Amino acid sequence: MTNEHLLTAFLLTLLAGLGTVVGSCIAFLAKQTDHRFLSVTTGFSAGVMLYVSFVEIFPKGEAALAGAGYSDVMAAWINAASFFAGILIIGLIDNMIPAAENPHEARSHEEAEVLLRAKDDTAPRHPHHHKLMRMGLFTALAIGIHNFPEGLATFLVALQDPSLGVAIAVAVALHNIPEGMSVSVPIYFATGSRRKAFIYSALSGLAEPVGAIAAYAVLVLLAGGGGAVIPGDFVGPVFGAVAGIMVYISLDELLPTSRAYGKGHDSLLGLVGGMVVMALSLLLMK
Repeated sequence: MTNEHLLTAFLLTLLAGLGTVVGSCIAFLAKQTDHRFLSVTTGFSAGVMLYVSFVEIFPKGEAALAGAGYSDVMAAWINAASFFAGILIIGLIDNMIPAAENPHEARSHEEAEVLLRAKDDTAPRHPHHHKLMRMGLFTALAIGIHNFPEGLATFLVALQDPSLGVAIAVAVALHNIPEGMSVSVPIYFATGSRRKAFIYSALSGLAEPVGAIAAYAVLVLLAGGGGAVIPGDFVGPVFGAVAGIMVYISLDELLPTSRAYGKGHDSLLGLVGGMVVMALSLLLMK
């Protein structure tokens, strides 16, 4: 594990987190809401995550355990248990957050339109601005909590396989875009300040690199991360859990959001498109 690998993994995680900043900019600069674009991009992100989770990350977890000396049967059992443990962890985090502030709860067309009507330089404060401010702050906190394990997962995958890390970082960044909107616009309507809205949106995304720092600390303190190779008996369960987290995010957040924004088969087109692009990129790198 060289310094170059560490820097690459950290930068990719930072890139993933900056998706919330992109979302904030879109909310303030876009002339109108392009729901179909949001539908296709979130579906695309789900396709990338699902394909890479089942085709690359999950098998890598089992291979790492087998390489660490576990029998094939034991490696398969530990890997499967890690997969469902990842789903359980992100599910518990999800259920601790009220639905009104939960970024995994898909918004309706009407709510999305309200959240994107912030392009005027002098938008008046909403009469219920205290409630809107609370909504924005709690949404920022909720997204930060969700982004922490995503950042940890992105960092660890990128550290083991930078090319795979690029795919995960792009997918996470895409799904952070609508989350950035959901933070910045309520705060903007509550305060009338684009600056405050932008700052809170950016802070929610910075939980991704914080997750990367936590992952590195675990590697150094518990898994001998200062060495050239991360132990397989540590990497295996982590990869299994990462696959579970990615699958949960795709099925619980991205696909419902994609269907809420889209029409007809928009979400399916995005989903299949993400899988095709991911498959082609992995095949071309072989």
